[in-house]
Amino acid sequence: MSERWPREPAKLDEMEEGGDEEPEEELEGELPAAEEDEGELPRLRTADDEQHAYRELDIPDDVNVLEGSPDGARRGVAIVASRFNGEITNKLLETALEELDESGVSREAITVMPVPGAFELPLAAMALAKTRRYACVIALGCVVRGETPHFDFIAAEAASGLQLAALETGVPVAFGVLTVDMVEQAEARVSKGAEAVRTALEMADAFARLRASAAR
Repeated sequence: MSERWPREPAKLDEMEEGGDEEPEEELEGELPAAEEDEGELPRLRTADDEQHAYRELDIPDDVNVLEGSPDGARRGVAIVASRFNGEITNKLLETALEELDESGVSREAITVMPVPGAFELPLAAMALAKTRRYACVIALGCVVRGETPHFDFIAAEAASGLQLAALETGVPVAFGVLTVDMVEQAEARVSKGAEAVRTALEMADAFARLRASAAR
């Protein structure tokens, strides 16, 4: 028999009067396991499903569209990379360089600036963007949660600082910083380096198109 706790006082009195034998009762709204709906259960959403809502942006045909392309031909690109957690940032840098190669960016047009950690990424990105030598800046790093609030401060400051560098200079700064609970999660996401490259090149191309359109 299913048991509800705590029992109502009246039921306790009935048990005391009837000895050890519990009175049989049916609980409203509760069905035995065998009587549950045996129909097909809906597919459970996975963790990845919950994190992303995959679909292309639908833009009407009767509006002007200003969209960039991740084409890196004839573009100078700067990468600022954290040395901390080098096992991960090395892989991020590797995927970023591979993506730049595929996008047509020559190695001579790429500048890599290493910094001690993720906290130093925004300052370096700002300095690189202010030179106006680069069409975009790509920030790579990895912050792993520890036992203190250190993770929260570093992750938040890196994100807001990199955004500020882009806003103040008008140069696209791509966020290729992994913020994870454990190293294994970071290892599964090293393709973020390539993703940051595509984002940076697309934004750089969109800005170039915007300037060309405004000049006409």
